[in-house]
Amino acid sequence: MHNLPSVRWRVPHPLRVTSGQLITGLLMAGALLSACSVSEPSATPGASSEGVASSSPSPTPSLAPTVEPTPTATPPGGVYSGTVGGQLDPRVAGLPPRVYVPNELSNDVAVIDPVTLTVVGRFPVDASPEHITPDWDLSTLYVNNMNGATLTVIDPKTQQPVETRKVPFPYNLYYTPDGTKAIVVADYLGMGMIADNGLYFYDRKTWQLLKFVQVPWPGVNHLDFSPDGTFLVVSCESAGVVAKIDTVNMAVVGPIELGGSPLDVRLAPAGDVFFVANQGTNGVDVVDAVSMQRVDFIPTDTGAHGFAFSRDVTRLFVTNRYAGTISVIDVATRKVVDTWVVGGSPDMAAVSPDGTQLWVSNRFHGTVVVLNPATGEVIKVIPTGGNPHGLTFWPQPGSISLGHNGNMR
Repeated sequence: MHNLPSVRWRVPHPLRVTSGQLITGLLMAGALLSACSVSEPSATPGASSEGVASSSPSPTPSLAPTVEPTPTATPPGGVYSGTVGGQLDPRVAGLPPRVYVPNELSNDVAVIDPVTLTVVGRFPVDASPEHITPDWDLSTLYVNNMNGATLTVIDPKTQQPVETRKVPFPYNLYYTPDGTKAIVVADYLGMGMIADNGLYFYDRKTWQLLKFVQVPWPGVNHLDFSPDGTFLVVSCESAGVVAKIDTVNMAVVGPIELGGSPLDVRLAPAGDVFFVANQGTNGVDVVDAVSMQRVDFIPTDTGAHGFAFSRDVTRLFVTNRYAGTISVIDVATRKVVDTWVVGGSPDMAAVSPDGTQLWVSNRFHGTVVVLNPATGEVIKVIPTGGNPHGLTFWPQPGSISLGHNGNMR
């Protein structure tokens, strides 16, 4: 068991940088004249199956023409194909739609009705709530109380807390795509507490600690997974790198040098690259998911911070926290196609299931702004509390949650 570090109070400030910051093609081998053994990837990450095909000479040559296999088309939305239609999983289809907003200075969660655009509930939590995270199986929501070293469990049926779980200083929370592991992100900005900077891997069902993976680059905060879930990429904002972590062996593979201050991370729909918001270089780094090298940089605006995809995942919304703007990136061309001036300090974002609302927390302004994601028009600005951060709109389309504030697949 890794010893818990002492409490590290992390109060964001608008003038400094903080954390508040592949599918492999199945090659169909044709049977040859002699016996051969063919090994195919399993549909389950980490598993494999083996079959043996044999053939013997036929007394009569076949006159049938060779039929080439039809390539399987990539489903709309790629890795996010389960979310693009806006359909809710039957397990959550009956839940009342709500936007949950954690306020890290007032230590509470505001609950907003997205129909009336009004705050309809509020409850206290432990110190410095940072993100609202849906569980992998969609059953509950977790409030990540970083300085309280707890997770507050929310029942989305009642929109009320029902339990508190002790974990080491959770800035963020994620789950491996297979649902076996929960990952608590313990974010320490400086080298003075680098021994405690890293990822706590838990058995997701029992919450027994499996392993603490110390990350030697300070400021771990946001991450996303490869399409098969065998590795993740986590940003280290104070070191200007993202780190690749083997999720099977729970081990650090190595860093990718980006410079600046990398923050939010999101896998592209095609599963070929990771987008990394870089608050220090004012844009989005594009990291190849195979070579793990930066292959592109997309300039946006000052303080590029958080991500959200449009419902059809053709556009990527980038919050530029220090500029008070949102950049719209065309995912196919990787070009900025629009910039919306919204004011405030846009931070984390979420899109409604039907794709008609874009919700953005104004980190240093105590408000949440609701936008039309087609035009950027501001629909309403809603006061919420002190330093609203990783809000989530729940329920969301998709069959599994990978964590954060609603990264669904």
